[in-house]
Amino acid sequence: MPKKDILFLDACVRGEASRTLELANRFLSNLADAQITHLKLDTLGLQPLDKARLHERDHLLHEGKTDASFFVHANIFRNAQWIVIAAPYWDFSFPALLKLYVENVSCSGVTFAYDETGKPVSLCRAERLVYITTAGGYIGENNFGFTYIRAVMEQFFGVKQSFHIAAEGLDIIGNDPRAILIAAEAQFPAALG
Repeated sequence: MPKKDILFLDACVRGEASRTLELANRFLSNLADAQITHLKLDTLGLQPLDKARLHERDHLLHEGKTDASFFVHANIFRNAQWIVIAAPYWDFSFPALLKLYVENVSCSGVTFAYDETGKPVSLCRAERLVYITTAGGYIGENNFGFTYIRAVMEQFFGVKQSFHIAAEGLDIIGNDPRAILIAAEAQFPAALG
């Protein structure tokens, strides 16, 4: 049986000091049968799509040059079977780098297309999204980061199953962050399928 192609999107800008990255690495250690591509988003030089970059993208798409370096991340994304995202819970959402990444891989004609009714149709292989986060407080009903990512992944990129793994309350006085991180591993089996 071929190995799963997993794209690990690491939005943990604190690097090895990140508790989110620690939890994500624990999750990924359960996927010995996988080929994991680890993208540290803070090392990719991601840029917003300003007027000049939009013009370049549109020109390349018009010319059919979807293999141009401009689309390198979109092509990697398109070919992954699973998307695993590690993103700390910041300001009711996630670090801006993750939004920049989504903006850069959302390319009509590369990762999705529109059908005759205007509905997005995926050009990606991704079957599953696993979104891993940690929070100093409690997320509760304010899980806007996962809500956004799940919507984009399902509606544009055709992801069939989405899972959210969270360790919350890590910075609350009296809580044991180590114990919370370990307890969060109980959420792994559902996401591992």
